[in-house]
Amino acid sequence: MIKIGDTVRFLNAVGGGIVTRIDEKKSLVYVEDTDGFETPVLERECVLMGTINSETNFPVKDFKSKLNFPVNQTQKIDTESIKTDPQLQATEQVIETPEGDKLKTLLAFFPIDIKQLQTTSYECYFVNDSNYFLYYNLISTENNNWKSIAHGLIEPNMQELMTEISKDNLGLWEHIQVQLIPFKKSKNYNPQPVIDIQLKINTVKFYKLHSFSKNDYFDELSLMIEINTDKETENQKLSEISPEEIKSAMFEKKEQVRPRIIKRSQVAEVIEVDLHINELIDSTSGLTNGDMLQLQLDKFHEILDQNKNRKGQKIVFIHGKGEGVLRNEIEKLLKTRYKDYYFQDASFREYGFGATMVTIK
Repeated sequence: MIKIGDTVRFLNAVGGGIVTRIDEKKSLVYVEDTDGFETPVLERECVLMGTINSETNFPVKDFKSKLNFPVNQTQKIDTESIKTDPQLQATEQVIETPEGDKLKTLLAFFPIDIKQLQTTSYECYFVNDSNYFLYYNLISTENNNWKSIAHGLIEPNMQELMTEISKDNLGLWEHIQVQLIPFKKSKNYNPQPVIDIQLKINTVKFYKLHSFSKNDYFDELSLMIEINTDKETENQKLSEISPEEIKSAMFEKKEQVRPRIIKRSQVAEVIEVDLHINELIDSTSGLTNGDMLQLQLDKFHEILDQNKNRKGQKIVFIHGKGEGVLRNEIEKLLKTRYKDYYFQDASFREYGFGATMVTIK
């Protein structure tokens, strides 16, 4: 029996939280997630994970799991339910590409205000352009004191925001070290070597507009630095090629290889979808916050389903800034159910902080 204060996860949806109130007549429980948003859910659609500590009013262990709900430190994990839960299984599905078995990773730097390069801060994204999961550790140094800036696990073919760099801390990025451990889950694969490389970044580039250019990963101009380019190995392989092989290759017809990422000139016009509730229905009378959120998410699913076969199509979902509830739910879905699509914040100049751009891959 679920009671107020219990920690639950949703059985047939991603998410969960803490039970704040119960409607016994309708067999409903109201679950508050980590963003403070309360969602009504049928009691039978919830799985009990733990109970709130009555003294501290927090779960015994306070952290966010992959499904973004608190977990009780003393709670035993039901491995059988994980095996049969389609939502948990969906988080492990990985869409691979033929080119993705060659490990390629990059750092991308974005100025917060590209018109004020002398004073602005920068966002640093990690790009995993491969079919491998990567444990990563990014280290900076100052006076021979090494410090981990960001570390964690990034999924295949994903971009992840690592940190924000203030102008005063740019000097720490002149010498950085990147450590990567590539692997694949639940399948056979050819092991890749562990990467432990030191990079020297010319921070003067951060103050020059032409250093930020178009690329295949983001719509906004960025400074891209490839991490694992082994130039010495490439030069060594080139030196081992005989003159006869070079001459033969010159007369062979060059094979046209389809690029992995569709160029912008090939992409159809961007689709804009306004998810504000007053754009979807005429009246919200009688609807709870949970009802309205579900209508917005239904529209989100509908648009992605309509365009799932249009590779390279860009769709801007306008969700507004507000309290960030709809934005967070959209990001959760993009990281689980639609994890093979690229997504990023839409252009700040056009949409402010209130829109997300999805690229069908």
